[in-house]
Amino acid sequence: MNKKVQVIRYLFFDFIAAAASWILFYIYRKQYIEPQHFGSDVPLEFTSRFYLGLLIVPTLWILFYYLWGYYNHIYRKSRLLELGQTFLSSLIGVILIFFTLMLDDYVGSYKNYYNLFFTLLALHFGLTYSFRVIQTSRIIHRIHKREFGFNTLLIGSDEKALRIYQELNSQIRPAGFRFVGFLTVNENEHSPLEAVLPRLGTLKDFSEMTEKYQLEEVIIAIESSQHDLLTGILTSLQNRTLAIWGIPDLFDLLSGNAKTNAIYSSPLIKISNGIMPAWQANLKRLIDVSFSILAIILFLPVYLAIAIWIKFDSKGPVLYQQERIGRHGKPFTIYKFRTMIDQAETNGPELSCYDDERVTAVGQFLRRTHLDEIPQFYNVIKGEMSLVGPRPERKFFIDQLVKKAPHFTHLQKIRPGITSWGQVKYGYASTIDEMLKRLPYDLVYLKNISLYIDFKILIYTIISCFKGSAPAETDNDKN
Repeated sequence: MNKKVQVIRYLFFDFIAAAASWILFYIYRKQYIEPQHFGSDVPLEFTSRFYLGLLIVPTLWILFYYLWGYYNHIYRKSRLLELGQTFLSSLIGVILIFFTLMLDDYVGSYKNYYNLFFTLLALHFGLTYSFRVIQTSRIIHRIHKREFGFNTLLIGSDEKALRIYQELNSQIRPAGFRFVGFLTVNENEHSPLEAVLPRLGTLKDFSEMTEKYQLEEVIIAIESSQHDLLTGILTSLQNRTLAIWGIPDLFDLLSGNAKTNAIYSSPLIKISNGIMPAWQANLKRLIDVSFSILAIILFLPVYLAIAIWIKFDSKGPVLYQQERIGRHGKPFTIYKFRTMIDQAETNGPELSCYDDERVTAVGQFLRRTHLDEIPQFYNVIKGEMSLVGPRPERKFFIDQLVKKAPHFTHLQKIRPGITSWGQVKYGYASTIDEMLKRLPYDLVYLKNISLYIDFKILIYTIISCFKGSAPAETDNDKN
């Protein structure tokens, strides 16, 4: 099943449901509510204002659902949970519509407001959920008939792993795991799984298997009490777009850490790749794009002035381009105003100190005010970066950092940012050791990421720009 096609179906029927409920609600107002105010029948006229509302209102509903995160995981939906989610989102949306559009309606008495509110809620929720439950039931039915599933890799090789495989593979109502094989933890490790599943190698082969089999799900058949082993495995998995499942041990069950929505399947816990709630993550992205577009428009005169200044100050291009490593380890090209002499790294990648002679006169000012970063708003619009997030590094330095701190890869769960908590709290880093000292600040941000924290970091960054604090890194290695 094509995911994009399924998303379009949900979008289409949500739009149709919102439009149909608005039409029926409009007729209800004209035929039953307004006559009580005027004391006579009101002609049913579909004016230009009605058609404008018919376009805007459903569009706003779709935007609201997007921010809610409804379209994020369309293949892993529960009809019961969807019932609650649809009702709650309908309730919140109708309340907003009521207070913005309906308080000045023509009504005969205050009781008509209750009629309007509950009629719109019933119409919108009823139509929306009806379409959704049909779509969701269709997907679930195909999963249960094993016509559709998710390529799944099993990590583990003992009897426990075999039992998990047998339970999941023999369910009357399968959860959609389509096993492609398993990986062992150690070399030359004998496994009873070999009788039922192909052995694809060891953990070091994980990256290759991910690409080869287009993996979507990973089940770690190792108890969470094996903390050291789990930490290493999760560190290698967490920067990938995979659903990760684990086996809860007794401590997880008693402490309440083990939570699942599945009743028929084995007791697996989902180790979520989601750092923020879906609505915050989507709102963060919406803010990133909106702010970046606005910033590019407002900064256009500044762009031109800086470009002319750089061109007159030294030879070389105005913009500096460099490959950095972004979300999920994917490389991308970062854009900045050039602050160093052209061909500053003829001897290979090199970090810079505070008084680096390669920095131009213009570059010193641009780096103190962070104006050299503003071309990165283009990276934000493209989806390669965010306004706030760990600064992106070059692979050359990441390879060195990972040797000393393997957990550095956890930062690749999210989009890198124009500014970061580590940059605000620690400052720029001019050596690998300084990067390691700054790492805890970025990990703290990763653990506590929220829109509130993002706004605080942006405020501190703006203050830093006006103060003109001098950085200690280069536009070659600025991070």
